[in-house]
Amino acid sequence: MDHYDSQQTNDYMQPEEDWDRDLLLDPAWEKQQRKTFTAWCNSHLRKAGTQIENIEEDFRDGLKLMLLLEVISGERLAKPERGKMRVHKISNVNKALDFIASKGVKLVSIGAEEIVDGNVKMTLGMIWTIILRFAIQDISVEETSAKEGLLLWCQRKTAPYKNVNIQNFHISWKDGLGFCALIHRHRPELIDYGKLRKDDPLTNLNTAFDVAEKYLDIPKMLDAEDIVGTARPDEKAIMTYVSSFYHAFSGAQKAETAANRICKVLAVNQENEQLMEDYEKLASDLLEWIRRTIPWLENRAPENTMHAMQQKLEDFRDYRRLHKPPKVQEKCQLEINFNTLQTKLRLSNRPAFMPSEGRMVSDINNAWGCLEQAEKGYEEWLLNEIRRLERLDHLAEKFRQKASIHEAWTDGKEAMLRQKDYETATLSEIKALLKKHEAFESDLAAHQDRVEQIAAIAQELNELDYYDSPSVNARCQKICDQWDNLGALTQKRREALERTEKLLETIDQLYLEYAKRAAPFNNWMEGAMEDLQDTFIVHTIEEIQGLTTAHEQFKATLPDADKERLAILGIHNEVSKIVQTYHVNMAGTNPYTTISPQEINNKWDHVRQLVPRRDQALTEEHARQQHNERLRKQFAAQANVIGPWIQTKMEEIGRISIEMHGTLEDQLSHLRQYEKSIVNYKPKIDQLEGDHQLIQEALIFDNKHTNYTMEHIRVGWEQLLTTIARTINEVENQILTRDAKGISQEQMNEFRASFNHFDRDHSGTLGPEEFKACLISLGYDIGNDPQKKTGMMDTDDFRACLISMGYNMGEAEFARIMSIVDPNRLGVVTFQAFIDFMSRETADTDTADQVMASFKILAGDKNYITVDELRRELPPDQAEYCIARMAPYTGPDAVPGALDYMSFSTALYGESDL
Repeated sequence: MDHYDSQQTNDYMQPEEDWDRDLLLDPAWEKQQRKTFTAWCNSHLRKAGTQIENIEEDFRDGLKLMLLLEVISGERLAKPERGKMRVHKISNVNKALDFIASKGVKLVSIGAEEIVDGNVKMTLGMIWTIILRFAIQDISVEETSAKEGLLLWCQRKTAPYKNVNIQNFHISWKDGLGFCALIHRHRPELIDYGKLRKDDPLTNLNTAFDVAEKYLDIPKMLDAEDIVGTARPDEKAIMTYVSSFYHAFSGAQKAETAANRICKVLAVNQENEQLMEDYEKLASDLLEWIRRTIPWLENRAPENTMHAMQQKLEDFRDYRRLHKPPKVQEKCQLEINFNTLQTKLRLSNRPAFMPSEGRMVSDINNAWGCLEQAEKGYEEWLLNEIRRLERLDHLAEKFRQKASIHEAWTDGKEAMLRQKDYETATLSEIKALLKKHEAFESDLAAHQDRVEQIAAIAQELNELDYYDSPSVNARCQKICDQWDNLGALTQKRREALERTEKLLETIDQLYLEYAKRAAPFNNWMEGAMEDLQDTFIVHTIEEIQGLTTAHEQFKATLPDADKERLAILGIHNEVSKIVQTYHVNMAGTNPYTTISPQEINNKWDHVRQLVPRRDQALTEEHARQQHNERLRKQFAAQANVIGPWIQTKMEEIGRISIEMHGTLEDQLSHLRQYEKSIVNYKPKIDQLEGDHQLIQEALIFDNKHTNYTMEHIRVGWEQLLTTIARTINEVENQILTRDAKGISQEQMNEFRASFNHFDRDHSGTLGPEEFKACLISLGYDIGNDPQKKTGMMDTDDFRACLISMGYNMGEAEFARIMSIVDPNRLGVVTFQAFIDFMSRETADTDTADQVMASFKILAGDKNYITVDELRRELPPDQAEYCIARMAPYTGPDAVPGALDYMSFSTALYGESDL
């Protein structure tokens, strides 16, 4: 054993008590110590611009010895003597030895005279004492220090490497693998450890020493040949060499730790900023879409045709089916992203995120409500417009039919009434003309109802704002004017015939009777033909059954009408018989009427042909109404199942979110299973949408078989999807809070059990009074004022809760706490926010002071940091992030390009502005 450490026990710093001045070092050890101690001294002296060549000669005057102590201690020693005499040298060496003793080192048997005389043993002993005090004593690993601490550090660092077993500071290092393992553990790129062999110690040692000198700034303190050629290398030399490795790597490790802390903080900040930008963009895009869509839904410009309105309805269906669902998804995702961002900000000790003006979640909900209100009004308007146009088309067609029939009847009537044929007629002809005129008046009276119907239809078209009302009004006015003129002409001709009647005596009664019976019968047939050809519109089975009943009643009158027809034809046949029997010379046809038997027969045949057509039309309409009824029942059967199913799922989700069945992860898994079952139910919703489309295409506007409309189902479905997504997000945030805040599952169960106990209406929320009672059950004395269940506390209740727990603060302090638990300024405190507040002071989160301390390490204890230091210690993207945001440093010790990392660190946590 070397004489320098023969008396060391637990305290490695105590030199031996007895010093044998005559005892010589082992020559091999002396050589190793000379080289190692010389290299160690030069590694420090070069900082002062000097070095030594011969360790026992260059320290004899004490000047370089004092300089060495100043460099390694960072302190100034007493002024040295510059004389060349022995006394001056002894004085300088004594100053150095006194300085070593002042550091708590007890020097035994080492005097200034031995150093001045160049005593190798004493000089090496003194240098070893300096190395122990300034290079090894401060090493500390897991409550061990000095030699034991350095040995434990080596063992820990080399433990993963094969063929390396560090047990001491001599033979454990002979094969060189220990040195190579230390380098590879900290700088794996410098040595290919897999290619090293235990049986080649020279190569291993030379590799380690060369790499350490070239890349780690550790001078070569030993020769590989000396270590290999010695049975037991010098322990002091090895310890000195290894301590240089320790100091080189421990400084790098501190810088790496500091850089990692800064990277972690910057990564969190960058992620949060990206989430904020994503929220702003998504919110802006959604609000812009709503802003563009609402004017389209509020446009009430009517169309003139049914086809145009049906196209609008089809466009609205495309909007509901294709354009709106993705926006519903975006809105839900926006709320989830907002809640997740706020939770991450709370967990990372950052201020709450406040979106830009007009882009709050509440602003988006308000805009969405306006959109749905406009959507509902637009659909109602579309359906009403379709009904109106359908009614208008029916009335317009009816007006044209009646007007055409009337115009055909009035054609030539004015010319007939203006004739003066009675002036040259015989008495019988006059009487015939008079009777004929009476028959015309009867026919005219019969047409009065039709004219009134035409005027009524025109009036209704005007009231319903029919687009072609001007032409309808013009035609109606023309008919009315003509009708008034016919009345005046009829009255004028009657007066002329009555004046002439006294001159005429004979009239053919049979013609008169024929005319009287033929005219109303003809009018009846025209009315029947008009009714049989009249279009109809119905919406229910009952309406078509009413039309069918009326038609059957009409068919029941046909036998009597046929008898009347035969009777009229019998009159005409009797006239023909009289003419043939008495050879009466008849000039022309029946003077009292223009209705011939052939015309009556033709119209009768036409009536008989129209009856089966009417039967077919009524039968087809009846079948259509039956089909519509089946569509109603088909839709109602599904809606009456889907509606209660949605309500049941909403209630089940509510129960899952408030019941304590297993851990939060179990609840999250259960909720996701519910979400999957809900998504799998989507085809039934789509099927119901298809049935609803068939109903709308069939123009079915009511359904007595169900109280559910498609709008109810859509709203319920969207609310169900939003509720399950929001509930899953709430449980995920609770897991984040639990893990980040260190809340145990038992604590979470205790909080939830108390919460559920006071949630008596199972709404998933607590009123202020119930919330106070819940806190009391957890050990907080707040009071017993009755409150309502809302799941949150108002400002006064939360303040009372804090005071009862020992918080005694003024208005400013309370306002600060409220800004933490209520970042959205809603005036209430949720269960999640309350848990966050109660656990935030025990959470292990980064602070601004910790970040500043990390930057200070990277800056080398300076109050500022440079661009080069940031780029050297941090990854490129995060280094540039800091450079772009750090303000210039303006302190008295500022240098060009200095950056203020202190204000930057406080800005990261909202304590100042970036």
